[in-house]
Amino acid sequence: MTWLEGQGRESRPPGERLAALMDGPDILQVPGAHNPLAGLLAKRAGFQALYVSGGALTASLALPDLGVMTLEELCFFVRAISRATDLPLIVDGDTGYGEVINVMRTVRELEAAGAAAVQIEDQMLPKKCGHLSDKRLIPPEDMAAKVQAARRARSHLRIIARTDAAADGLEGAIARGRLYLEAGADIVFPEALECEDDFRAFARAVDAPLLANMTEFGRTPHFTARQFQDFGFRIVIWPASSLRVAARAVEDLYAHIKAEGGTEGMVGRMQTREQLYEVIDYHAYEALDAGIAKSVLPKAGE
Repeated sequence: MTWLEGQGRESRPPGERLAALMDGPDILQVPGAHNPLAGLLAKRAGFQALYVSGGALTASLALPDLGVMTLEELCFFVRAISRATDLPLIVDGDTGYGEVINVMRTVRELEAAGAAAVQIEDQMLPKKCGHLSDKRLIPPEDMAAKVQAARRARSHLRIIARTDAAADGLEGAIARGRLYLEAGADIVFPEALECEDDFRAFARAVDAPLLANMTEFGRTPHFTARQFQDFGFRIVIWPASSLRVAARAVEDLYAHIKAEGGTEGMVGRMQTREQLYEVIDYHAYEALDAGIAKSVLPKAGE
């Protein structure tokens, strides 16, 4: 069944579907999808929800993750990935694209685009990747107001409150996490924790569903989903892994073409045409054209 036929897609709102997945016995594993094809491949691998990373999307636009991507650009990707996969999407909303009224607009637009949850962080603009230094935070009360505004605007979207305060000490991050939970956050996301003890301490201190970020090349050591579950977390994301792997593969391809004058030596590393067509359901769309848009010939004599 293709997307164009409008049948066979989930009728429950994405936020409710995400909440149901979180109620399962195991931690929810959520890989990043930096475009719709990556999302389809993740779905085929068995994942039930996806993460739409601001850092991955801005990198795919050849821009830095400094809050320069627009809300409309974000919504374009969310619509496309939602359309392709019909999976609940956790969407990186950066700082909410402004103050409280802007946050409300962000929530409404992302719900319309098909998002299941929005993540809002407590940094000042220009924001930075959570694993870099010299991040500047807004007052916790201002972030709490954003959370309250997001909750007021949503119909089903889950609100994820991210705090970057751990860079200045775990206690500050815990205090902010509790405040954001009181303000109405459904999920709390402590960014850039640096050891197992910190993850466990945060989970003991903040009684909420918690999200862990297992990004590569950052402050957090490599942990598995099972370990994060043992620490007390309900969701783990791998936000930019698909982009990093794809970018490295493309870099290798271009280097090979430049050196060898062709692609023959890279064919074994490529997805075949047949495999691609299977992933995107090419022949089902082709059948629509044959079965619905087939030309009708005029009758004899007309």
